[in-house]
Amino acid sequence: MSAAQAPAGAKVTIVGAGPGAADLLTFRAARAIAEADVVIWAASLVQAEVLEHARADAEILDSAAMSLEDVVAVYGRALREGLRVARIHSGDPALWGGTQEQVDRCAALGIAVEIVPGVSSFSAVAALAGRELTIPEVAQSVILTRLGGGKTPMPPGEEVREFARHGTTMAVFLSAARSGQLAAELLEGGYRTDTPVLIAHQVTWPEELLLRCTVGTLEATVKEHKLWKHTLFLVGPALAASGTRSHLYHPGHFHGFRRADPAARRALRESRAGEEAREPRESHG
Repeated sequence: MSAAQAPAGAKVTIVGAGPGAADLLTFRAARAIAEADVVIWAASLVQAEVLEHARADAEILDSAAMSLEDVVAVYGRALREGLRVARIHSGDPALWGGTQEQVDRCAALGIAVEIVPGVSSFSAVAALAGRELTIPEVAQSVILTRLGGGKTPMPPGEEVREFARHGTTMAVFLSAARSGQLAAELLEGGYRTDTPVLIAHQVTWPEELLLRCTVGTLEATVKEHKLWKHTLFLVGPALAASGTRSHLYHPGHFHGFRRADPAARRALRESRAGEEAREPRESHG
């Protein structure tokens, strides 16, 4: 059956529920849940308050007891009966959500599918800690990854030790059960033992835990608090950096909506020239 032949209204909406707290849903996510005839949710990863948006007569299914085939069977029934399904995922569906395999199967079935983005846990952790992850002159990139050796193998070159060589901010998911391996790979990649680390467990939940440590004390801190799942690590010098400022809001910077102050513009140019002069020159000899 093609999408054109499907009963009117048949649709699957994959909803990003964010890190857990019901009030971190987007308006679009809440509307998708409210309009759904069937709601499939991850009870162990999303707070029950999210279901308050669902209709009283909606069918509620817990994905913890369902395989992919079970979920796709619900999508098939929705296609035949013209139902709207809200499939609620934790975090953002673009990251480690098993999203693509569902989209592919929806395409094969011929049922319409929509993805609603959600707040990722790495963003929620940074907010709770009161930190920006990209600090001028310190770190301008954020690497999202996970430790290799788990259920899903890592492609060559994507090991934590390889990414760590960049020395920028890293968000490491799904790795708390092997904290010793994680610390070893971070050190092997070049982070110093005193590089700051944020360890976050179930952030935005009532039992949330945010710990500050270093790469050198990461393993001991994880084991002291008996963490092995629902835990995210933020790593990098930006987590403790201060004293720098963005050029975007410098009075000497101009753009289409703001004119630069001439004196500040000259000072900014001189500052940049001084920085370039201090940089070590590449040897061609």
